[in-house]
Amino acid sequence: MSIIIMLLLLSLLIIVHELGHLAAALSFGIKVDKFGFGLPLGPTLYKREIGGITIMVHALLLGGYVSFAEDDADCDLPEDSPERFLNKPIWQRLIVVSAGVIANVICAFFLVLFCALVWNYLPSGSYDINITQIVAPKEASVWKSGLQVGDRIVSVNGTKIKNTAALLSTVQLSKAYDSLVNPETVKTNLARLKKLNPGLTKDEVIPPGVVIRLPEFMSEKPIVLEKNVALGVKPYKDNQYKINSNIIRLRDEIGDMQIARYYASTGHYTLSDLAEAISDNVRPLNFVVDRNGKYLKLKPIYPSKSGAIGVQLESKEKLKKTESFIGAVRSSFRYLSENTYLMLVGLKQVFTGEVPIGDLHGIVAITKVGGDIITNNGIFYGLLLSAIISMDLAIVNFLPIPALDGGHVLFLIIEKIRGRRVSDKVVERIANISFLLLIALMVFVIFNDIYALITQKL
Repeated sequence: MSIIIMLLLLSLLIIVHELGHLAAALSFGIKVDKFGFGLPLGPTLYKREIGGITIMVHALLLGGYVSFAEDDADCDLPEDSPERFLNKPIWQRLIVVSAGVIANVICAFFLVLFCALVWNYLPSGSYDINITQIVAPKEASVWKSGLQVGDRIVSVNGTKIKNTAALLSTVQLSKAYDSLVNPETVKTNLARLKKLNPGLTKDEVIPPGVVIRLPEFMSEKPIVLEKNVALGVKPYKDNQYKINSNIIRLRDEIGDMQIARYYASTGHYTLSDLAEAISDNVRPLNFVVDRNGKYLKLKPIYPSKSGAIGVQLESKEKLKKTESFIGAVRSSFRYLSENTYLMLVGLKQVFTGEVPIGDLHGIVAITKVGGDIITNNGIFYGLLLSAIISMDLAIVNFLPIPALDGGHVLFLIIEKIRGRRVSDKVVERIANISFLLLIALMVFVIFNDIYALITQKL
């Protein structure tokens, strides 16, 4: 039942988008020929004429469209008819092609506001993160830190942890042997090496067989997160640089920095090389936890090479009560703007390659995840997810891709600059190619969804 509810919510978002186009077109006296739900590929499930507009429901329920009279080759409107879309001023056409995006934004806001007013709560974006189990090997530092099952994580390295993204980012960026070193750390370690090995005054290749005393273990500087840490936003500032393959090889020869005290030279490296190698180390995680209402500072925890500390977590989002109508409006705006920001960051990562294309998911995954959310957390969480998807539809549709609304906006801007329209043949050719590419992407994403379902990754 929850999956059906999610499908209905997604269908609502598509219909709202197309109704935006329809309402804008009719308000400017533009003749609308068809209003379609789904893509015009395959069989038509429903067809009926209402008020001179043919309403159509297609079998491929993955979109929608509004078709103007002149889109039909047999259009009987005169070329100079004011009912033709192309005969309208640019500003009116711009409003019509943007109206779907605007409708989705408005829909998103009112869905959130509805939850705030009826439910009287909205997710705060802040989570309680609790330790449910410690599964690290017995030699791991987490056992010596004082961390216990039931502890709530308050902060790491002085930064409050409000979500799992912040915690996981900190742990990953603190892992051992990431091939990144800080110049100040290298400088400090070089001075320590020189002090322990006074016979090596020149920074030249150390003769083979010479045993070098290594300084006691010193971790790198702890990671200090900045705000808005999520979805790959750079979470800290550190003037690091990547060490080369020779230094990586030397680092691996030295072995565990926490126990290594000597290194026998192979005749290939200098003292500066050693300083770089031992500087590619692990960073400490300084936890503060809430245990039965008391804040406790733990001993440092050091993550493994893979960026794990050996604990299992439970994350529960805090809810914020909306006390008044004005409060509900403000909270709705805040909730929507914060999630829109995260979506924009995610979209940027897709285009920059930070998120592999294999990780992209679509309608099947959204329906499955949305259905699970409704089942586990209730209808209001489903409505909030729908609001975020509505904003996502608005953002994606406004991209300057010819087959999307943003592509039509782009052509209108070009027309305004040139003083004349782009050739219909050119527009049609570009739009057809873009449409085929979008269909190919859609098929690929659906394949990803189905594969993820089969392999139980969703």
